[in-house]
Amino acid sequence: MAINIKEILLDLRSIAVYYDLTQALSEVSIHISEGEIVTLLGPNAAGKSTLLYTIAGILPITEGQIIFNRHPIHNLPVEKIVRLGISLIPEGKLLFNAMKTFENLELGAYHWSGKEKKGEIRRSMNNIFNLFPVLKDRRKQIVGTLSGGEQQMVAIGRGLMSRPRLLLLDEPSLGLSPILVRELMDTLERLRQQGLTILLSEQNAVAALDIADRGYVLRGGKVIMEGSSEKLRSTDEIREAYLG
Repeated sequence: MAINIKEILLDLRSIAVYYDLTQALSEVSIHISEGEIVTLLGPNAAGKSTLLYTIAGILPITEGQIIFNRHPIHNLPVEKIVRLGISLIPEGKLLFNAMKTFENLELGAYHWSGKEKKGEIRRSMNNIFNLFPVLKDRRKQIVGTLSGGEQQMVAIGRGLMSRPRLLLLDEPSLGLSPILVRELMDTLERLRQQGLTILLSEQNAVAALDIADRGYVLRGGKVIMEGSSEKLRSTDEIREAYLG
């Protein structure tokens, strides 16, 4: 898994997030270098999804800073964050099941406008079909009739339509068979080889640590452990809680 790690692309500095009066994240500091796959581990309600939605600009922070590509982004609207190169693939896919595959994919390119739009959509769509050839065959099929694995391809493809530098994935293996989980992880490795940086929230710690360079463990909205995948795999607490 030897890769060329470059400068820090994303840097979260002591961020705090609240839901009304309930604190969801407390003094969370993580960083991701360009070209890395980093995984977030932890039990349900640990704050993993909250962290991804915060980076994407959907949830506001009350303390701290989020720096992306050397620029603060924590006060920017979602659309601006997408334009800067961050794309979120939420848990549960959130596809429009009554629409066709290509129509769902096109929604990921909503930020393109003007004369550039058609050309950018065409180039992005071709990239998705090269990554997932089956979607080219299914491009006019209603998404609700696709298999679970194919729907996950559409969800990832929609996230890639904006050609991001950083891809945020929230529980992408949820509901997939072991074979499809392996195919999904292989796809994420291919994307990293193409230069994409990935932050992955996963309940399937075994699969996540197999492809990740590093990981952070969250509990109660705080980072309680961090380290290389090898270090986390060798930690008794992680083995007992997540690896079986």
